Amino acid sequence: MVKGKSCSKDILAKEDFTKEDTWRIFRIMSEFVDGFEVLSKVGKAVSIFGSAQTKPDAQFYKLAEEVAYYIAKAGYAVITGSGPGLMEAANKGARRAQGLSIGLNIHLPCEQKPNKYVDTVLGFRYFFVRKVMFVKYAKAFVILPGGYGTLDEFFEAITLIQTERIAKFPVILFNSQYWKPLLEWLKSTVYRHGNISKEDLELFVLADEPKQVALAIKKFYAQA
Repeated sequence: MVKGKSCSKDILAKEDFTKEDTWRIFRIMSEFVDGFEVLSKVGKAVSIFGSAQTKPDAQFYKLAEEVAYYIAKAGYAVITGSGPGLMEAANKGARRAQGLSIGLNIHLPCEQKPNKYVDTVLGFRYFFVRKVMFVKYAKAFVILPGGYGTLDEFFEAITLIQTERIAKFPVILFNSQYWKPLLEWLKSTVYRHGNISKEDLELFVLADEPKQVALAIKKFYAQA
């Protein structure tokens, strides 16, 4: 929850039928159907994640816009969570490159409105349905600097690859300085205690320049 925002506590309880588990199944099914119907027609796409808190005058915002610009120029649609901050920057970059800009919006107690650079918007009440859409139609994940939500998407992607629930695809951490402490912890603590293997540390790559992200995606599929 973002500090300073006035939140409606009953936004998730507006429709009485959602309080009944059996009826809730139909809403879940409808979200899957709507998502599959729209995104299956998009073609190749890249899901981009990052902080909703980053301001438009921040360096990371400008870098995120450039990352998405080069991805769209490479022929990929850009998928974000449709919110502000780095999500907005990515959608903005995709639009500037005249690429398809997609937003998967989530209904929250602090209601999030899609940013103005999204061309196609899908709304979700359930995080797990939305997360399926991010990964099912993505040729790559680009992880920009962010918080819990961004970390959640990063770790879910590499867990699915690690456990072979999905085929390996590019997972790119952008800005090595931002991610350096996390990577050092993974190596010095998680790996040292035997909880992951050396190969698990190779499930993702780093990039520091916007052009490098699109090039890394191209390189992966050229070698596939």
